[in-house]
Amino acid sequence: MDYFCKLKKKKFMTFTNEYFMQIALAEAEDAFEEGEIPVGAVVVLNNKVIAKAHNLTQTLNDVTAHAEMQALTSACNYLGAKYLNDCTLYVTLEPCVMCAGALYWAQIGKVVYGANDTKRGFSLVNSALLHPKTEVAKGVLAEESERLLEGFFKGLRD
Repeated sequence: MDYFCKLKKKKFMTFTNEYFMQIALAEAEDAFEEGEIPVGAVVVLNNKVIAKAHNLTQTLNDVTAHAEMQALTSACNYLGAKYLNDCTLYVTLEPCVMCAGALYWAQIGKVVYGANDTKRGFSLVNSALLHPKTEVAKGVLAEESERLLEGFFKGLRD
């Protein structure tokens, strides 16, 4: 828990990228506590969180149960639509190729992520994996996201 104590003390103005990323980080903390790789995601429409999720690959015994996939499914169900053109996804770790493909098909309006995934991130393969109209912002609360991931993997090694 020491890895994210500093995060809870920070206060951000409402409706900033940092504000919504803080909610995604809270989801990542839940994943950490459940023994899942600590990645959290939220989908926002008109400054309202319409979906939030975290990794569930261990819990569901499903390699596709990434935070982004769970959040996309929840957002689509909430809206009763398969396209998320006006939505923003906030995720604590750069999406992988699988998640980038799903984001492409959902035509997500914007993706904001924290930490770069230097091993499996979509940008390593091709940043054009996202829909051409999708905006991308990276590095939002990256240090907090990295600290959480490092703490999780350090715990596995110890």
